[in-house]
Amino acid sequence: MDKIKILVVDDEARMRKLVKDFLARQGYTVIEAGDGVEAMDLFYSEKEIALVILDVMMPKMDGWEVLREIREHSNTPVIMLTARGEEKDELLGFELGVDEYISKPFSPKILVARVEAILRRTQDSETESTISAGGIVIDKSAHIVKIDDQVIELSFKEFELLTYFMENQGIALSREKILNNVWNYDYFGDARTIDTHVKKLRSKLGDKGELIKTIWGMGYKFEVQP
Repeated sequence: MDKIKILVVDDEARMRKLVKDFLARQGYTVIEAGDGVEAMDLFYSEKEIALVILDVMMPKMDGWEVLREIREHSNTPVIMLTARGEEKDELLGFELGVDEYISKPFSPKILVARVEAILRRTQDSETESTISAGGIVIDKSAHIVKIDDQVIELSFKEFELLTYFMENQGIALSREKILNNVWNYDYFGDARTIDTHVKKLRSKLGDKGELIKTIWGMGYKFEVQP
């Protein structure tokens, strides 16, 4: 494969080495940072970072701060690593625009599988065209969403979620189906993960957010009135 570049941010050298070794075996180029400040320096200086694997508890600048700054400038996919298992922390991560959330300890093989799933979907979207509905236009190749020619800033996962909704216009989608198709793996967390993303997505879409209908007790449907 082409050398895809991944930034791994963790203050534990042993953890960075573990993740790096498994990713390197799959042909990825791994850049390491031991704290949030170093991570942002590398993020700005390195070109074409395809994905960030980010620890929460770090000196100088924690993972939440790093994630916020990344999202101010980029939709680069972010996988969050944390020793915390509390639901509120997971929901905060999704609110801030994290794409995947993995609690320590974790299986490196599972981490690699999730990295590959995200990158595969990113690459797939680059080969497809433009879709539009209800005044929303998605340019998959450029990874851009526009409403009335105004670019709407979405996280990687919000972009995928909106794309999935629009590609299945008028179809009732269960939370389980959304998880399996948008997250692209069997998600064992709370279904409120989806609700959190939908709430954020609706907010960013403004009036167009009303096109995402809630189907109580089931899931959601993207519907444009004729």
